[in-house]
Parts: sequence; C-alpha cells; structure tokens
Amino acid sequence: MERRTVLRLLGCAAAVGLAPGVQAAAPLTRPIPSSGEPLPLVGLGTWITFNVGNDRRGRQESTEVLRAFFDAGGRLVDSSPMYGSSQGVVGEGLDRLGRPGQLFSADKVWTSADGAAQAEASRRLWGVPRFDLLQVHNLLAWEKQLPLLFAMKEAGRVRHVGITTSEGRRHREFEQLMRRHPLDTVQFTYNPVDREAEERLLPLARERGTGVLANRPFREGELTQALRGKPLPGWAAEIGCTSWAQAVLKFIVSHPAVTCAIPATTSVAHVRENLAAAAGPMPDEALRRRIAADVARLA
Repeated sequence: MERRTVLRLLGCAAAVGLAPGVQAAAPLTRPIPSSGEPLPLVGLGTWITFNVGNDRRGRQESTEVLRAFFDAGGRLVDSSPMYGSSQGVVGEGLDRLGRPGQLFSADKVWTSADGAAQAEASRRLWGVPRFDLLQVHNLLAWEKQLPLLFAMKEAGRVRHVGITTSEGRRHREFEQLMRRHPLDTVQFTYNPVDREAEERLLPLARERGTGVLANRPFREGELTQALRGKPLPGWAAEIGCTSWAQAVLKFIVSHPAVTCAIPATTSVAHVRENLAAAAGPMPDEALRRRIAADVARLA
C-alpha cells in the first residue's frame, strides 16, 4: 500500500475517531542506559520542518504536529541552533499546548565561541527550565564544548550529555570520543541503506552503555520517495506495517542498541504513522536482514 493511501486512511480514521473503548497502542520504550530514563522508540526531529520563520500558518501546523506527537505518546523532541527558527517554533508550540509534562527536550551546542551563552539562548527559546539532553552538534569545537556540557550536568543545569554527527561523517573521531568520555547519548545516521554504524558505533554503544538516537531515518524524505508506489513485501504484515515508512522505522528501532529514531515531519498524519511504528511486533534479526535487502533493492 502506498504511503499516500495509508495517510489518507489515517486521516479518515482521525476524522471519525476510534471506536468506543479502542485506543492506539502505546509506543514501546527503551531506556537511556546511564540514567534508566525510558524513551519511546520514535521521537521527533525538527531539522527543516520547523524552520518556518514568522509564517503564522507554518507555526500553527508545527504546533499541530507537536500536539499529535504528544497525543500519540511521544516524548523526545530534538532541535539545534543550526535549524533556523525551529527552536522558537518549538517553544511557541509548547506554550500553546500548555507545556506537556512528558516532553524530553533535546538540543545542541553548535558554536566555536561561547557555548554556555548559546545553550542559555536555546533554553529561553524553548521555554524549558533546563534541557533533558544537550549535545555537541557535529562535533563542532568539541574540545571546548564537551567539557562545558559535562560541567553543566554536574551543576544540574542539564540532565544528559551527548555528541552528534550525520551522513556517515567523522565516524573514526566519533568512536574515539565514545571510548574516552562518559557520554549519555550519541546521535548518528542509521537506516536500512546507511548501515555503516553497524560495524563499530552501534556495538560500541552497547558495550559502553550509551544511548543512541538515529537521525535521518528517511534520508530527509529521499528514501520514502524512492520506495513510493513499490508494493510492500509479505513480511510487512507480520510486523504490523502498512507503509514503507513504518518498515524503515521498525528496522531502525529493532536494533538493540538504538534508543530512539528521530524522523522529522510537517504532517500530522505522518507523525501518527511514525509513532505507530514504535508499537506492535518488531522484526527479528533474520527479518531485519530481509528488510535491508528489500529496501536496498527497491530504493
């Protein structure tokens, strides 16, 4: 079934509501190893999608995405100073929604200058008392910013500390930092096509007891676009997938080292579909190999 068909059906279901007594399945969770903090297997990224500037319609749509995300049991929202207006758009949406208590706020330091000032500016844009997670974005000036984040954690000004990269960049240096520092989380690209992290980073995360956030699960839409219109194989029904997007997400979050995948979207229907992938049966290792092979063949 095509993604657009599924989304149309989801939209109809949302319009008529669920049958009395029927509720969507709660998303499965996995803990951040260092703290035991449970996170739903699917979170929400804001790269590009929440960078709407002062466009009122865009800001309202972002608020509705957040509303649907929290209503479906989501927690982790990830942003960065690099993402244009995204932080302020998140903050405005949280205000409109009454500051949902389940929010797990994840942001980044992305500067070679004053990281403390940037972190404080980000906190004010979000309107949170402190971030649940601060990360050094793409390892920029990590020699300066990582000690700062650890000091902030020690002072109780942030709860978790991490580092990020994307698109397979600087994995060797990333691995070295994972070995040398007590990181709570790491964030890098992982999906059925981009699997380099399986070689060293994912096994190391399990060894070190480090949480993993998987970014670019759909390659910013490129992957789902390539799979659009391709029939789902028979295995999809075995794990409750009605779209390729759900199959991709289930492949990612079924890896035992992955804590949370963070797809970004501008669509309420998409966010509901994505969160649904965090529930129900998950593929075993044999099925994960089949999913990767089918996606690589068709995409």
